[in-house]
Parts: sequence; C-alpha cells; structure tokens
Amino acid sequence: MDTSTLDATFAALADPTRRAILARLTHGEASVGELAAPFSMSQPAVSKHLRVLERAGLVSRGRDAQRRPCRLEARPLQDALAWLADFRQYWEESYQRLDDLLARLGEQEGHDERDEP
Repeated sequence: MDTSTLDATFAALADPTRRAILARLTHGEASVGELAAPFSMSQPAVSKHLRVLERAGLVSRGRDAQRRPCRLEARPLQDALAWLADFRQYWEESYQRLDDLLARLGEQEGHDERDEP
C-alpha cells in the first residue's frame, strides 16, 4: 500500500467539512453549489475542500454540458479501511484476552467462595 496515498486520504478525512462532503456524495453526484448549500461558507471555500479531496483521489469531477458534477471515488477509502483492519484485529484479540482473564478470575472467585466456611 502506497503510504503517500494513505497519508493524503487521512489528511483529507481530518476535516469535518470534507467528511460531510464525502457523506453527501455517497448519495450520488453533486455540483459545487449543491455541496456548498448546507454549509455557511462560500462556493470558493467548498472548492478548496474539493481540491484537497481530489488530490487524495477521493473525489473526481466529470463534465455534463455546463455542469461539472463531483462524484465519490471510494478506492482510497478501501485502502484506508484495509490498513485499519489490522488494528481492529489487534483490539479484538486484546478484548478476547481480557474476556479470558475475567472468566478465569470469575472461576477462581467462585472456587474461593466455596472454600470459605
């Protein structure tokens, strides 16, 4: 996995406005004006966010007559998810070890209570 692509993906995802734009694009293409509508910022400000998302490969722009719709490109998100999956496995194994320890301690406590007069 290319670390520069992963770095760009996580940098793009670090901003809540960019995450909201990506979430909107999961519902389909949208123009810059449509993407800017829910935010209290100008279209040029939204365009700057879109450029960051484009550089990260998360968004592409098409051409439909006079309209230049933006669309989600999910591949970088799949790469980020694959990278995060290793950590998910780590935490699942850690929680399983904790569950095992707690079960052993519970069994031990049960034995101790039965041994008391």
